[in-house]
Parts: sequence; structure tokens; C-alpha cells
Amino acid sequence: MRDLIVVGGGPAGLATALYAARSGLSVEIREARPGSIDKACGEGLMPVAVDRLESLGIRPDGSVLRGIRYLTADGAHAEARFAGAPGRGVRRTVLHASMRRAIDDASVPVLTGSVAQVQVRRDDVLVDGARARHVVAADGLHSPLRRQLGLDRGPGRLRRYGLRRHVRLAPWTDRVEVYWAERAEAYVTPVGPETVGVAVLSGDRRPFDEHLREFPALLARLRGAEWSSSVRGAGPMRQRSARRVAGRVLLVGDAAGYVDALTGEGIALALAQAEAAVRACARSRAIEYEAAWRQIVAAHRRETWALLAAAQVPLVRRRLVPAARAMPGLFSAAVRQIAG
Repeated sequence: MRDLIVVGGGPAGLATALYAARSGLSVEIREARPGSIDKACGEGLMPVAVDRLESLGIRPDGSVLRGIRYLTADGAHAEARFAGAPGRGVRRTVLHASMRRAIDDASVPVLTGSVAQVQVRRDDVLVDGARARHVVAADGLHSPLRRQLGLDRGPGRLRRYGLRRHVRLAPWTDRVEVYWAERAEAYVTPVGPETVGVAVLSGDRRPFDEHLREFPALLARLRGAEWSSSVRGAGPMRQRSARRVAGRVLLVGDAAGYVDALTGEGIALALAQAEAAVRACARSRAIEYEAAWRQIVAAHRRETWALLAAAQVPLVRRRLVPAARAMPGLFSAAVRQIAG
């Protein structure tokens, strides 16, 4: 019998397994998808995420990020630097491959195949018949295990969707750029010496190219460059869970519930949750993870909901970048909070 079975082999699941192995727990991973796993995301790692990854011995190749720049659709901007160490722009496939190498170095088994059934019992959990003392569900935004356990509460009324593509172009900045238009935001992240990621978030479900027409300043930057990847989508972003613990099963990462990708803190939060989940499992006190999870996400959720609420009011949305320009100290404080 394993101490822990992790269902899901994305960053949240891999980090959970690494923390478990370092804690002396016997652990294995179940993942349906072979090879490197991609995802429609902004691909910017905040400084706290870089630091947590390095503590696990993971140093993926990418581009240095020194701050965040907010821009209007026509290019007026406000920016703030990270106060300490930089972040890093990293292709999701590069991050996944780097984490998988760490998993292989730690001799953690990875079983390829879907999990059909998880049965929670008093003293253990059955994962398709295999016994484990605890299970971590890290199976993503639309977590099948969250639904199977009766914890899924749906996306709610505010539904936003993400689209992402890469362009073959030398980065023109070491900032994450966020362009604000009437109905969408575009997130531009350097992820390599000749690669820039472009992600769009919006409540409107329209083709990627139609969204880009809302950002003339960004289109001018991209003019003449060649797209180097196809469009990948995700959503609805908001996913809700009734709670994060069901007996001996703990939900980690996007599976535990998600608000929005506005602030780019997803990986940092997932790593913190993974460590907290393993700590609770090692103590055989799974229920302690619920309070730990709430503490980890509290500030992020407050900030994200506040920004989302402001962005839903057209007049306020149009004033976000001018306000950041007018109050650079406040904008810098917000960026420091995001950076960790």
C-alpha cells in the first residue's frame, strides 16, 4: 500500500509527488496523458514560484521577468518592477519536462492511464483497486475526481475563457505586458530568446484573431512575425469546489477551485498547496489541509475578485491603466504582493 497516490501529472501533481518523496512517503503518480503536458496559460512564473521550484531542484530554461506592465489597447502604460529576485517566462511544456526529470531523479513511479474510480474508506482509499493511505487529486481545472466525489459546484455565472499562442519573435521587454481592451485582456510573456507567448482572457467566446484586433498597439509589435504554435484554449476559468478534503482525498491546484488567471499566480499557489497537502498527509491529518488551503489562497482571492469586479464595469475598466499611472506607489505595492 502506498502512502500517497497522486492523480494528475501536471505541475501541481508533480510538485505534490516531489514534496512527498522528500518527506519520506511512498508515492506514485497516475496520469492519463503521456509526454510533456501543455496548457493554455500565460506562462509567467512569479518570483515566489521560481523560488519554490528552485527549492525542489527545478530550474527550467526561460526568459527573465523583472516586472509587470499594464497597457491600454493603444499603448499607454504603467509599470512596476519586482522588488527582489526576478520571475521567469517558461513554456509550459518546458516546465513540465523539467519537473518530470526531477520526478525521474527521485524514482517516483508514473503510471500512464486514466483513473476510473476512487473509493474513500475509513482507513484507506482505493484507486481502481489499489490501496493508498491518502490520495491527492491534482487532475486539473475540470477535475473528474472533484465531480466524482460530489465536490464540484460548477463555474458560476461569471465565465471567462483563455486562448494562447506563441509568436517567433525576439522579446522586446523583460516585463509581463497586460493589454486592457473593452472586452478582453492580452497577456504577453517572453518565454525564450526568440519566442513570445500571447494569451487572451475574455468573457466573449471568439476566435483568437478576432480578439487581437482589439489591441492595435500589440498588433503593431507582432506585425510581420510568424506564429510558432497553434491556438490552445481553456475555460471557463472559474471553477468552484464545496471543500478541498473528502475523507482521505485532498484537492490540489486547479482541481481545488480556481477564480481567474488575471494575476498569474497559479503555479505559485499550486506549489504552496502541494507542500501543505503533503504535510497534512504525513501527519495523517488530512482535514488540516482545508484550513491551510484557505490561508494560502486568501490574499490571492481577495485581489483577484477585486480586480475582476472592477473590470466588469466599463468605465472603471477604461480607467485601470490611467489609475495605475497616477498612483505608481499603489500599483507597485500590488505587484509586490503578486510577486510574493
